[in-house]
Amino acid sequence: MSNSNQIQENPRDKYPIPPFPKQEQEVPGVEKEMQPKADHGEKTYRGTGKLQGKKAIITGGDSGIGKAVAIAFAREGADVLISYLADVEDEDAQDTIHWIEEAGRKGIAIKGDIRSEEHCQAIIRRAVEAFGQVDILVNNAAYQMARNSLQEIPAGEWEKTFATNTHSMYYLCKAVEPHMKAGSSMINTTSVNAYSPTPLLLAYAATKGAIQNFTANLAQLFLEQKKGIRVNAVAPGPVWTPLIPSTMPDADKFGANTPMGRPGQPAEMAPIHVFLASEESSYISGATIPATGGRITI
Repeated sequence: MSNSNQIQENPRDKYPIPPFPKQEQEVPGVEKEMQPKADHGEKTYRGTGKLQGKKAIITGGDSGIGKAVAIAFAREGADVLISYLADVEDEDAQDTIHWIEEAGRKGIAIKGDIRSEEHCQAIIRRAVEAFGQVDILVNNAAYQMARNSLQEIPAGEWEKTFATNTHSMYYLCKAVEPHMKAGSSMINTTSVNAYSPTPLLLAYAATKGAIQNFTANLAQLFLEQKKGIRVNAVAPGPVWTPLIPSTMPDADKFGANTPMGRPGQPAEMAPIHVFLASEESSYISGATIPATGGRITI
């Protein structure tokens, strides 16, 4: 994993510490309105060819963790297709494509709602048509909304959360499996909420527990079938992305309650995905790697 200029720093002080400026955004949020700006590794990530010649799909690749992973994958030698939801995210998506292409790799952006199985199938078809193969699938896109009580959660919101976070994962994994050769990798995004659920995020936390279970179970299934496709998950703690000021109250204090005293940055999640996508993790499948700012996950 290579993601810095090799200067050793105290992790508590490496990135901005709350409180941040007061801020709110409409869902799903955009990068340019965030204060402070998120770090996606644009100036720091240094690739070493770990994914040379690989072809990757990343959902939610316009911003946040997905953007950082796209930049890292490209600098490691992969061509990358990113998917994203809405017109409001066009600028962020094109910025991600800019960084992929600056790394000398092919970048494709496809817009639409991954709650639709047909759209998920279209994402896979587009990647296969453009790249000829798919070696890496990162199920990163997610939806959440903070609510103070069970009664405040509309049924439609509950269904949207599960459809976005879990149904799409099933659709995409199912659609891509026939195109993946031995040595390929699926990486799903769970959360610290799978271990220590936040009451404000009842629906979201439930989906993240389901994602972790799905990941471990699918990994076992593929191993039993001797497919050679590895399936793992990353469990971020609070990470500073546009989803936060658009869905969470008191975004100015976000991450302050972690042992490190700050939220993580997308750039801190990218090297974990590179590791799980690369041959360096060839003996790892069915695992979840926590990156939680010190929050306990046992």
